[in-house]
Amino acid sequence: MRTAIGLVFLALFVANIVAIVWIWVANHNLDFRFAPDLTSAWMARLGGLTGLLGAYLALVQVLLLARLPFLGRVAGFDRLTVWHRWNGYACLTLVLAHTILAVYGYAIDRHVGFFDQFWKLVADNFLQGMVTATIGLALFVIVSVTSIVIVKRRLNYELWYAVHFTAYAAIAFAWFHQIPTGGDLALSPGAARYWRALFLVTLILLLFRVASPLWSLVRYNLRVAEVKAESSTVTTIRITGRGLDKLHARPGQFFLWRFVTRGFWYTAHPFSLSAAPDGRSLRITVKASGDHTSRMGTLPVGTRVIAEGPFGTFTEAFRRGPKELLVAGGIGITPVRSLAERMDGDLVVIHRVLSDADIVFHDEMAELAARRGFELHYLVGDHKTAGQPELLSSAHLKELVPDLADRDVYVCGPPAMVSLLLENVRDAGVSRRRVHVERFAL
Repeated sequence: MRTAIGLVFLALFVANIVAIVWIWVANHNLDFRFAPDLTSAWMARLGGLTGLLGAYLALVQVLLLARLPFLGRVAGFDRLTVWHRWNGYACLTLVLAHTILAVYGYAIDRHVGFFDQFWKLVADNFLQGMVTATIGLALFVIVSVTSIVIVKRRLNYELWYAVHFTAYAAIAFAWFHQIPTGGDLALSPGAARYWRALFLVTLILLLFRVASPLWSLVRYNLRVAEVKAESSTVTTIRITGRGLDKLHARPGQFFLWRFVTRGFWYTAHPFSLSAAPDGRSLRITVKASGDHTSRMGTLPVGTRVIAEGPFGTFTEAFRRGPKELLVAGGIGITPVRSLAERMDGDLVVIHRVLSDADIVFHDEMAELAARRGFELHYLVGDHKTAGQPELLSSAHLKELVPDLADRDVYVCGPPAMVSLLLENVRDAGVSRRRVHVERFAL
């Protein structure tokens, strides 16, 4: 079923690209009989096509991380995040290509420089959206630059989150340019109606994105019931409400949490459930990694909570056999701990940490292992530690879990650890279909 639904979405994505190219071709963009200069004509017309495709990918970009439940069930948030990243780079490339090709095309035809032509277009089309389009382009560049991994790691989550909200403004600014000055749309009423329909559908889905958490605030009446320090950097928060069984949350899933109190309300963070949901409360455990998360211990009991979700396919519903290996890196133990609480079968759990101080839920995991009869291993140190250069290599994994190739493998942790571990478990003979991943990254 998931595959079939995924193919439907892929078909819709491709069909819209085909429709956009058809609109461009139908507008005689391949007819150069009356073009005074072939080079400038090609550049200007390709500028129109890249602009249309770039604007379409911008709409796709919004929907990929709009946390739409059906998309989450089909692909999982982790995969959607990867698609969002690469679609964003493609979108920016096309939008920049549109600007450069269109301006250069006109500049060559009129024998002027690039910047002279650019300012002339802005001045001559001031009321047709060229100014707003320029602002939208600048916002797209800002959002894309902050998405580059090496840059994002130097920004705290709150600033990154705020900057990404400007993507909505960028798309809105571009809208005022697309039909008035976008020749392929302005010259065809049918094409203009199709373009408006794409924006309308996106807007409706975004309204759902806004209304859904507000509805959950009213329906479930979520509030902070307990705040507990696990260590100097890790805090556990228990949240209660009414009718929580109707959320249909599963161990291993996560929600986007927004705490409606001073200093917290303006951002929503993705945190996994650190205990299996029981219909009466939800529990999360957070490690300090930014301005917001470092102050979790100060949350007042009674704070109202907005929760979007549940999200994620990191659940036992996707297991393919009765034997599992769960591997957690650092605070990645949170969804693994909730899975270990409910997952039946032959279970092995490995918690990988850099130091003993990084171990979370030591007593809880020991009690669960004793009660439910699963194996529990702690791997402390890193590859620089003497005697541990092959930590979690394929050979090391097979030493810890001899029947590894016969198990489903669930991996959650920092992206670098997850990527390395995925290579190692595949080298150890685990089928790609039996590997389930949750990366602690956006």
